[in-house]
Amino acid sequence: MNRILFLIAVVSAFSVSAQTKNEQYYLQNAPFKMPAVAEPTFRDKPFSIREFGAVGDGQTLNTAAFAKAIDACAKAGGGKVVVPAGLWLTGPIQLQSNINLVVERGALIQFTGDRTQYPIIQMEGSNSYVVASPIYGSKLKNVAITGEGILDGAGENWRPLKKSKATEPQWKDFTKTGVVSDDGQIWWPSKEAMNGEEYLKKLKKEKPNATAEDYLPVRDFLRPKMVVITNSDKVLIEGVTIRNSPSFVFYPNNCTNLTMRHVNIFNEYWAQNGDGIDISACKNVLIYKCNVSAGDDGICMKSSGSKDPNEARLENVVIAGCHVYHAHGGFVIGSNTDGGMNNIFVNDCDFVGTDVGIRVKSNAGRGGLVHNIFIKNILMSEIVNEAVLFDTYYEDVTAGKNAKDVKTSATDKIPQFQDFYISNVYCRGAKTAILITGLPQMPVQKIHFDNVVISADKGYESKDAKDIDFKNVRLILPGKVQSLTSTE
Repeated sequence: MNRILFLIAVVSAFSVSAQTKNEQYYLQNAPFKMPAVAEPTFRDKPFSIREFGAVGDGQTLNTAAFAKAIDACAKAGGGKVVVPAGLWLTGPIQLQSNINLVVERGALIQFTGDRTQYPIIQMEGSNSYVVASPIYGSKLKNVAITGEGILDGAGENWRPLKKSKATEPQWKDFTKTGVVSDDGQIWWPSKEAMNGEEYLKKLKKEKPNATAEDYLPVRDFLRPKMVVITNSDKVLIEGVTIRNSPSFVFYPNNCTNLTMRHVNIFNEYWAQNGDGIDISACKNVLIYKCNVSAGDDGICMKSSGSKDPNEARLENVVIAGCHVYHAHGGFVIGSNTDGGMNNIFVNDCDFVGTDVGIRVKSNAGRGGLVHNIFIKNILMSEIVNEAVLFDTYYEDVTAGKNAKDVKTSATDKIPQFQDFYISNVYCRGAKTAILITGLPQMPVQKIHFDNVVISADKGYESKDAKDIDFKNVRLILPGKVQSLTSTE
C-alpha cells in the first residue's frame, strides 16, 4: 500500500468530524449499553487553605492546614477546598466525601520527600499495611480533584533506579545519596528500601498479626501509589497535572461512576513501576482527552478479587481521545485479570513511542474472563516492540516452552481472552505487527481485526490461538506487503 492509499484509508476511518465527537458522542455510540456516568455535585462554598494557616512558600509543611480545611468543609456539608497559586509543601492529604479539591492554575502541591511524614495505615478489609498515599480516600461519595494546577509526588525520593535506564550523569547524581545493590545495577533511596523485600517476607512468615509499628522498617520499600481512591462513588478528576509518583500515578479501586477528563499524567520514563492510569475493578468509567507519559503502562485496566465468576468486577469503561507517549503499553489490560472484565470501548486514541501499542497480558494464577473489548480508531507511531500483543505468559515461563512446562491446573485462575474487536488501527513502525500467545488449555480466541494497517519488521505470529478473524488487514513488511486472511 503506497502512502496515498494509506492516507485515504486513515481519512475514511476517521470520517466523523472531531468537533462532533464530544464525550456524549462516545458514551452514546459505545458498542454496548453504556450507563450514564453520574458525576459528583458540590455546594458552591469555598474553603481556601490559606484561611487554615497554609503558607505557599515551598518551605512550610502544610499537612495540618490541608487537613483542617478539608475537615471544616466536610462538616459544613461539603464544597470546594481551594488551593490558590503558590508552592504548597505538604504530607499526605486524606479526602472526604462531598469535597472538591480545587488546585487552581499557578498552584503546585509539592508532596514532601521526607518519607517519615507518610504513616503506615491498615489496608481496608485486610491484615496487611501500606504507606499512606500522597492523596487518598476510601468509602467516599461525591469527591473530586479539579483545576489547572500541578500535583508532584516527590517520587525520586522513593523509587529505585536501574542503572540500565539512567544516563551516566543521572546515575552519578543519584548515587551521591542512598545505596547501590551489591551487583552495582540498582540504586535505592535507603538501605531499608533495598532490604525491604526480604524483611517483608520474613515478617509475614514469622508474625502474621503484625502491627503498623512492625511495618515501619519496611516503609521505604512500600512506596505508595500517588492518588488512591477506593470503594467510592461519583469520583471526578479533571484538568490537573499529576506527576512524579512514587509508584502508580492514579489508582482507583472498586469505584463506580468515575470520570477523568483533560488530565495530564507524567512519570519519568525510568520510573520503576511508574504506571500512569490504572483502573482497578471499577464500573461506569469515562476517561476522556487525557495525556499520559509514564515509566510503565500508560492506560491500564486491572481486575482482581471476584467472588462470582459470572460477574466482571471491571465493566462499562469508555476511553476516548487520549494520547499516550512513553509507556510500556498504550492501552493495556492486565496483568491481574482474575476479577473479570466486560464492555470496554477504546476510541480515537494515539500511542506514540510506547514499548507496545495495544497490550493484553496475564498468566495462570491471576487470569480470568476478559471479553467484549472494542478498540477502534487508533493511531500509533514508532512502537518499540509489538503493535498488538496478547500474552498469557506474562512474568511466567516463556512462551516457547512446551505445554508440560506450564505450571497450571484446573483450579488455577486461567487467562481467558476472547471477543476482542480491533478496527481502524494504523501503525507506522513497530518491531512486530501482531503477536498472540495463548495457553494450550485456553487459547486466545475470537479476536476480530478489521481495517488494520501496520508497518513493522515482522508480521503476524501466533501460538495457541484460534478463531482469529482478519478483514482488510495489511502488514507492510520489509520488501513486501502482506494481506492477512482469516485462514492464517
